[in-house]
Amino acid sequence: MTITIALSKGRIFEETAPLLAAAGIIPLDDPEKSRKLILDTNQPDIRLIIVRASDVPTYVQYGAADMGIAGKDVLDEHGGVGLYQPLDLQIARCRMMVAVPNGFDYQAAVQRGARLRVATKYVETAREHFARKGVHVNLIKLYGSMELAPLVGLADAIVDLVSSGGTLKANNLVAVEEIAQISSRLVVNQAALKLKRERIQPILDIFEKTVAARS
Repeated sequence: MTITIALSKGRIFEETAPLLAAAGIIPLDDPEKSRKLILDTNQPDIRLIIVRASDVPTYVQYGAADMGIAGKDVLDEHGGVGLYQPLDLQIARCRMMVAVPNGFDYQAAVQRGARLRVATKYVETAREHFARKGVHVNLIKLYGSMELAPLVGLADAIVDLVSSGGTLKANNLVAVEEIAQISSRLVVNQAALKLKRERIQPILDIFEKTVAARS
């Protein structure tokens, strides 16, 4: 009975490694150096698969992975169908923000009922946010370099993840509204939790204890 855990490279993998280690799970290859997409671990019945962050919920939903770690931003866009989300791991923390060019009067534009053009990768999140506020928007889906959109006149504002704010500042943009606090969550395939509970539950318990101890 093999347990497959879906992870993405970069910050999430780095901040997940101590949690895996606490559960006695050590990958045998470094995903940043290896071209392998399936990584064996020191546990013969546990393997890691390396996928795009936005694909983690899909692999878990359809059972290609038993569990995975994904940001709340990704889960909100995915909708979380068929996923058990038992734990906020409190890692890879950042904020989902609305940002505009320096000097753009966002509040005045909203108050006078202007229809804003908003560029974002997080279309569902943005749609829900502006609908709650009663703000009319035209959403423009982009896959990267959101900051460029207002600079070249493609959009009035962007919705994106902000960590330090350095990229916004470098491109003369300012964050004007927080939509949500974002961190990474553990997600588990519901069928796998039933069929492989003996192996999965101890991992969940150790993750939970480790997160609680750090908090």
